[in-house]
Amino acid sequence: MKYIVGFLRIFVGIFFIISGFIKLNDPVGFSFKLKDYFAPDVLNLEFLVPFALVIALFVVIFEVLLGIMLIVGYAKKFTLWSLLLMIVFFTFLTFYSAYFNKVTDCGCFGDALKLTPWESFWKDVVLSIMILILFFGKKHIQPFFSKFGRTIIVFVSFIACMVFAYYVLQHLPWIDFRAYKIGANIQKGMEVPEGAPKPIFEYNWKFNVNGEEVIVTTNGDYPQQEGEFIGVETTEIQKGYEPPVHDFSIEREGENYTTQFLEAENLIVVIAYNLQNTEFDGYSNIKKVTDRALELGYQVIGLSASSQEKTAQLVEDYKLNFKFYFCDETTLKTIVRSNPGILELQKGTIKQKLHWNDAPELQLEKKEKAIPAFDVGLKQRLDSIAVLDQRYRKLMQADTPEARKQMGEEMGLSEAEYNGNLWTMQEAIDSANMAFIERVFNEKGYPGISMVGEPTNTAAWYVVQHNPDKIPTYLPLIKKAGEEGELPFRLVAMMEDRYLMNEGKMQVYGTQGMSNDNGSYIWPIETSETVNERRKEAGFTQTIEEYAKDLFGEDFEYRALTLDDVNRT
Repeated sequence: MKYIVGFLRIFVGIFFIISGFIKLNDPVGFSFKLKDYFAPDVLNLEFLVPFALVIALFVVIFEVLLGIMLIVGYAKKFTLWSLLLMIVFFTFLTFYSAYFNKVTDCGCFGDALKLTPWESFWKDVVLSIMILILFFGKKHIQPFFSKFGRTIIVFVSFIACMVFAYYVLQHLPWIDFRAYKIGANIQKGMEVPEGAPKPIFEYNWKFNVNGEEVIVTTNGDYPQQEGEFIGVETTEIQKGYEPPVHDFSIEREGENYTTQFLEAENLIVVIAYNLQNTEFDGYSNIKKVTDRALELGYQVIGLSASSQEKTAQLVEDYKLNFKFYFCDETTLKTIVRSNPGILELQKGTIKQKLHWNDAPELQLEKKEKAIPAFDVGLKQRLDSIAVLDQRYRKLMQADTPEARKQMGEEMGLSEAEYNGNLWTMQEAIDSANMAFIERVFNEKGYPGISMVGEPTNTAAWYVVQHNPDKIPTYLPLIKKAGEEGELPFRLVAMMEDRYLMNEGKMQVYGTQGMSNDNGSYIWPIETSETVNERRKEAGFTQTIEEYAKDLFGEDFEYRALTLDDVNRT
């Protein structure tokens, strides 16, 4: 018994030290896991959510100290009772999670080692047995060192834990076990290996047979069963392979930019997963380093799970010179344990990752596309104009009054404002925007990529496009910007087509369509038989046939019309 207790004393002590240290390395991540347990559908302890980080720090430091105290034999009775109570609680918790399938990863070893709920439960059962042996064999646990020596060891360990915790909270985890560590490629992390296990589902088909409900179970095939079909319930009975990186996407206004940005070089990404909990003190550092990055030729974007209205307000408040895109909050929390945090990506590979405290240490170098005369002030103003350009247009697209109300409230508008004459209010904004853009045109020319970077170089184009009476005046300037690479040429093509349609002439690229009482149609196209070649050269990815379906619905079939055809409708 003496030797068994001696072995278990060292084994359990080291186990607790390692388990605690892994979580101490990433207390923010462990606090996220605690919030999962505190959720209404798990333990229903929502009042503890605001204290999750404090609780996480206490638990992990206490766990490390218990391991050390057990090994050196400090406060033997207190240590053994604490170990026993802790393992009993965690055994109950892991059983609850496993049996009711509540939290699919206990977080026992952070991101270093993922355990299923049942694996975690049986691990705790084994530990419980070991600790019980120690508890009943405590007479064989003899202390190491003198009482003063043991006290010094425990005290120094406590101070070391506190210092280490402070360091990782003010910076980032010392060791990164996640799929988004420096050097990892996000695209490769999304790949599913050939031959990887696929999920298996069980289908429970319900039928009404002579007034009685009959359930037939299959693995997917529709059963040969008489009676009236009622419905089907699907249950996953075996999980398939899940790639390390999942639920990662970059979206904005319904468009997916994931591939575009993961294939981009010299990309700086600012992550603010939730603006309600963000550290606003960090944005002075973020602004300085992102402005510098833009000047050196980097592209800068933000990622957040907060609404576009809230991110636009953040950009306005802190004079940031980049746009935010949407990404899943859990994914962003996994990428970087800082809110905000900052990354450098090179074709999807994470080259640098920093806490906002360390943002000034981001290593930047001048790129070939560096912008020597980058006008930060103009970029900021144009970014604000781009937001205003869409202010009421979004509300006009709301399907129902309820949707308009919700959208308006999210934008911080009053009831009178979001229920008012939206078109009149938007026209006033468009007119004011156009006045500013005309001054810019007269003083600086077109504010293209070399002056304000991407995607701000499109802001002036949108303003002109939404002031059709100004298109004839500024189309030559827009064309020149497109020819010089200051503006995507597909936008030039769209404006040229709109101008031609407004003039009653045939368009060139097929970007303009119309709907009236007689139906919908694509405005007549000059030499329509070769339009797809022109579209491809201009940068469009869809054929005219595909574009027409996107514009008017899948049932729409493109038909080349003449001006006479249109005039007769």
